[in-house]
Amino acid sequence: MTLTIDEMASFCRMKGFLYQSGDIYGGIAGFFDYGHLGVELKNNIKAALWKYFVQSRDDVVGIDGSILTHPKIWEASGHIAEFADILIECSKCKQRLRADQYLEEMLKQELPQGLTEPQIDSLIKKHKLQCPKCKEAFLPAKKFNLMFSTQVGPTGGLTSYLRPETAQLIFANFRLVTEHARLKLPFGIAQIGKAFRNEISPRDFLFRCREFEQFEIEFFVDPTKGECPPFEEIADVEVQVLLAGQTAVQTMTIKQLAAKELSSEWHFYWLAEFHQWFVRHGVKSQNLRLRQHSKEELAHYARACFDIEYHFPFGWKEIHGNADRSTFDLSQHAKVSGKDLSLFDEESKRKVIPAVAAEPSQGIERAFLALLYEAYSYDKERGNVVLKLHPKLAPYAIGVFPLVNKLDEKAREVHALLKPYLTCFYDRSGSIGRRYARADEIGIYASVTVDFDTLNDSTVTIRARDTTAQIRVPIAKLRETLEKFLDATPLEKLGKLQKA
Repeated sequence: MTLTIDEMASFCRMKGFLYQSGDIYGGIAGFFDYGHLGVELKNNIKAALWKYFVQSRDDVVGIDGSILTHPKIWEASGHIAEFADILIECSKCKQRLRADQYLEEMLKQELPQGLTEPQIDSLIKKHKLQCPKCKEAFLPAKKFNLMFSTQVGPTGGLTSYLRPETAQLIFANFRLVTEHARLKLPFGIAQIGKAFRNEISPRDFLFRCREFEQFEIEFFVDPTKGECPPFEEIADVEVQVLLAGQTAVQTMTIKQLAAKELSSEWHFYWLAEFHQWFVRHGVKSQNLRLRQHSKEELAHYARACFDIEYHFPFGWKEIHGNADRSTFDLSQHAKVSGKDLSLFDEESKRKVIPAVAAEPSQGIERAFLALLYEAYSYDKERGNVVLKLHPKLAPYAIGVFPLVNKLDEKAREVHALLKPYLTCFYDRSGSIGRRYARADEIGIYASVTVDFDTLNDSTVTIRARDTTAQIRVPIAKLRETLEKFLDATPLEKLGKLQKA
């Protein structure tokens, strides 16, 4: 069963994943509040990313930079001058639209990336397009800077900006972090946090928001050294690839892609790492592809860029971006700040400006949306939705249920036993079948049921979400058994299967 984006938004609202921000006042486009399930899923996604890409590695450390910072950072980065989308405005009613989105809707086709203002004007003229609201002509297309500005201090003497990305705080803190963490090239600096973009036309639910979270890594290398020691670990990973200027998707290994010399091995290594992170967390590889940016589409700082795209019901869309930023950022910040941001290489006895060989940039909301779509299924036999989220991402890993209300006290003892170690949900309302269905619908990976036999032999039933298979387990071994199951040990290997 495939949900439209509006149906997915409705499902998320109905189940308590997230809501339109300011809903009681009619909401505001591009802003969302996370409910009791959404905040757990989102935090689990962030924790899984941080654990795998920062805490589990020796070559990546983290920071947490401020949302408002010195405006010179955005001057040096080029955001004040370059960070814009193309806008079209009605000459009469002044309605403003994002040009590329409007044209794709009206022309019923995907347009080339990186269209310029004259190209936009030419397409509007060619197809005789008018304002959808009042049918009048558009003014010439123009760029619209996407940064939110604000005044700092009581006199408003300093204009600053809500950060449009998390990357720049990594560059601004580069010298301090490398000194205090005693980092040696190659290494990465990571950050996770809020970013803000004043989108012209927020749309497609979580896909394009004005406030969102990013997980970014800037991976620094010596630009004179091309080797990538861990490349062989991912060389045989098979991916779908859409190269710039082509319409046919090719299937190839990362090693075959790197052999085309479209970017460095480090760049492809990090692309493969994030591609595989999605696969390990439940996304089918056939629903992912790498798309190369064309030269016209490249950001002002990028030497090369690839997106990881997910096959949403509304088309293939970017859920992860990864750019080779070369030495652009450190060189710019060194120039504008007047500070030396080079590193001394003990081996060659020379100073070097590190290059960003890869910048994995992961939108948390887009990961959230892709993982929900991948997990959502309707089970005809059960007659309910089953949200097959990875156990480490599910809002609640375990549900604890008394078979009947008379067993509430014993069931709460079991719940109290598990809660310090596992995320648990307790439910005593309705029939046991209805409680299983509710657990399935919000992604609870395993349900623990306390019944009358529990009072006699101190055993409980574990039910698996995805298969409905059941086993009987002593309470004394319950935590151990559940932890093994959550770590992907099949249920049938953990005990004797019961009839569901």
